[in-house]
Amino acid sequence: MDTLTRIRAFIDVVEAEGFSAAARKVGRSKALLSKYVRELEDDLGALLLNRTTRQFSLTEAGHTYYRTASDILKEIDNLADLVREGSTDLKGRIRVSAPRTFADAAIGRSLIDFAAAHPDISLEVISDDRFVDLVEEGYDVAIRITKLEDSGLIARKLSAFSLIPCASPEFIEKHGPITHPSQLSGIPCIVDTNGRFLNNWRFDGPDGATVAVTVHGRLEVNSPLTAMRAAEAGLGVAVLPDFIFRERQPSGTLVPILEEYRSNDRGIYAIYPHRRYLPAKVRAFVDYLTQWFKTAQ
Repeated sequence: MDTLTRIRAFIDVVEAEGFSAAARKVGRSKALLSKYVRELEDDLGALLLNRTTRQFSLTEAGHTYYRTASDILKEIDNLADLVREGSTDLKGRIRVSAPRTFADAAIGRSLIDFAAAHPDISLEVISDDRFVDLVEEGYDVAIRITKLEDSGLIARKLSAFSLIPCASPEFIEKHGPITHPSQLSGIPCIVDTNGRFLNNWRFDGPDGATVAVTVHGRLEVNSPLTAMRAAEAGLGVAVLPDFIFRERQPSGTLVPILEEYRSNDRGIYAIYPHRRYLPAKVRAFVDYLTQWFKTAQ
């Protein structure tokens, strides 16, 4: 039995957080995975996993081995992909982190379309609103909707993105026209706690200056879709991603406000670790999304 097979079994078990889950995921028996991990521990002369019938955890040695072994296996896989780049066959698994906002909206269709176009690629999409650590957590790509900041990662812009303040027509009729952000401090607002500034909303004015206002309301949510529905119900002003607002705009249930106070320096990005060899499957994925968004505009 080669060492790489044992290492892969160990990593599969760690990432699935258990032997049973790993066995279901990779299509091997729990007993076989346990055998591979035990043989790896015997070769190393060290216990990597603490395992009982109810608990599973990495030992200190296991943590160290997992981090290094994961990087080594990724480089081996990347090298194999590089050699195979001359082939038109794209195979393997891509692990993607995407915000729920992205995956649940119409633009999430881009992921489905990619999977349909590449039947030999397994696409694992984890919907998570936090900023995952791509290297530490074993992701190939992350989709991020943000104002891009400098990092050690590579970013490919897929689409421009802005935030749209809006409210229902009934709300506007009740509270009157909203022409300046300062008015928001005196009327109900719906706070999306996924937002970077929580209830301290910031707007870019027509003169380029930033206008900050502290808002209040009876409802705080952690989902733009819930914020949208609350705004439609007349519970307050919401700030929505433009791609969610556009889906709703034709129905007339929401009206945009403060159109002179919009920030256009945000975007939707595909983020991936800076590696010497970018796997062909990951390059194909990012290229596909880039073209998809160009067509969707």
